[in-house]
Amino acid sequence: MATKQLHNGDTIPVLGLGTYRVKTEDVLKPVVHQAIQNGYRLIDSATVYRNEEVLGRILKEVFDDPSFGVQRQDMFITSKLSPQNQGYDACYKAVTESLERFGLEYFDLYLIHWPGTAKKKLSDPINQENRMGSYRALETLHREGKVRHIGISNYTARHLQHLLDHCEIVPHVHQFELHPRLVQQDILDLCDKHHIQVQAYSSLGEGKLLTDEDVLDIVKDRNVAQVLLRWAVQHGWIVIPKSSNPDRVSSNAKVLSLELSDEDMKKLDAVHQAETQRFCWDPSDII
Repeated sequence: MATKQLHNGDTIPVLGLGTYRVKTEDVLKPVVHQAIQNGYRLIDSATVYRNEEVLGRILKEVFDDPSFGVQRQDMFITSKLSPQNQGYDACYKAVTESLERFGLEYFDLYLIHWPGTAKKKLSDPINQENRMGSYRALETLHREGKVRHIGISNYTARHLQHLLDHCEIVPHVHQFELHPRLVQQDILDLCDKHHIQVQAYSSLGEGKLLTDEDVLDIVKDRNVAQVLLRWAVQHGWIVIPKSSNPDRVSSNAKVLSLELSDEDMKKLDAVHQAETQRFCWDPSDII
């Protein structure tokens, strides 16, 4: 599995398995098994996905089964903080409980999932105070060895700049919506400046980019999902495509052996200029 180097010198896999909306063991187990057998070493979860405990059981079975040839130290496991657990004390407790659900001693990466706080108005200054408290808790957990890398998700450039102005540990990873219809250049520039690894989610636009006419004109007769994922990988970003279909998990793994031409890259880079489209949550109005 190809890797990227984080700003502390550690490495993170370029390709991961996303598990959003995949909750039950009968669906999760086949895709996790297929992913690991196809070289995936990153699993991405979150408290709000409600699958941490199930994933923990599946991974334990994998580690106990010598046929997989994989141990805990071979995997890069990520989870994220629920917006209802923002603030220092609540975040610290939430991470501890997530570790218990997974049956793990540490996370390889833990992210603040959202810059806002559940049940608070977007304009409430408590949002900024709480997410800073959460990040300080992650810094504490990092020093304690319970979280090896820390980061954020869905932060705008404004949110990220405020964090950089006040944090002790620069985020290792920023995970946000990123695809040819939504290229958030201000965030990309800030991450590049501070050596924060970009991790793209919704690379396929919640599936809508698979039938996007502008994209199809560029892809032509190739596998659309593979081309979209390769576009991100070729930019140096990590991808975490979600699938409940083992065959698609195998197909997505082929992005690491593809190569797009400079012309294809430029055309895909320009798609958002004709029309920008966000398919997931918009954090822009959160104070």
